[in-house]
Amino acid sequence: MDSAESPDGPAARTVTLGVDLAASARRTAVCRAVWTREGLSTAEFVVPDGDEDLLAMVREADKTGLDCPLGWPSDFVATVVAHHQGLRPPPAARFAERTDGRPGLDPLRYRLTDDLTWKATATRPPLSVSTDLLGVVALRAARLLDALAAAGAPVPRDGSGAVAEVYPAAALRLWGIRLDRSYKSAAPEARSAREHVVRSLEAGLARTLPEPLRTRCADSHDHLDALVCALVARAVLAGDTRWPRSPEERAATRREGWIHLPGPDLGALRRSTG
Repeated sequence: MDSAESPDGPAARTVTLGVDLAASARRTAVCRAVWTREGLSTAEFVVPDGDEDLLAMVREADKTGLDCPLGWPSDFVATVVAHHQGLRPPPAARFAERTDGRPGLDPLRYRLTDDLTWKATATRPPLSVSTDLLGVVALRAARLLDALAAAGAPVPRDGSGAVAEVYPAAALRLWGIRLDRSYKSAAPEARSAREHVVRSLEAGLARTLPEPLRTRCADSHDHLDALVCALVARAVLAGDTRWPRSPEERAATRREGWIHLPGPDLGALRRSTG
């Protein structure tokens, strides 16, 4: 469904959760944001006491933005199943344009939503959930989402349920926050880049963020990503993200997941349509 088909915009008071998921609870960063009709009211970082506490926070939020793939490439899954059964792998040729110049491997490494995100942002593709360390994080996400479903809160992979998959780096680029260096390291230049991102977010939101939150974002790219996840979750609620449109996209999304890319106007998050 596209943004016109998404649920009505956010109500008078909504809560979004941003989760920069890691393989361990210790490395996971979580941001909780409260919104009113005037825009962002408060935002803070919270530290869940284990997975059950994190799941409780997800249930209490109106929408959670999760920085982690919700599925694996279908061609990768089919190839692994065939290999496990001693069968020949099926042909894999989904993308007309290869993302990294290695014909035959990209359909096993990248999901359809990864390919679309790469093309929409004109930058390098997201990390591969099947061939990078991100796969370990995705295993944790699968366990968490299964726990939500078992408790009566199914998580459709298109983001229409409690959780939407988001990609902070792509969101920043689509909001026009361009960086000449990576913000994901301990180098002084990276800290300067994170400070630039925070100032740009404040300008777009017309809101000065609390000093403890600003400092944590400057110190840690994980926490900055969690904040961005919470902002994109708001965009999902407001109908300001791209949903699967074509039959191919809808079919792939049910299995592989879908990255919600926000519209270009960060200021749209200040305006409630509810």
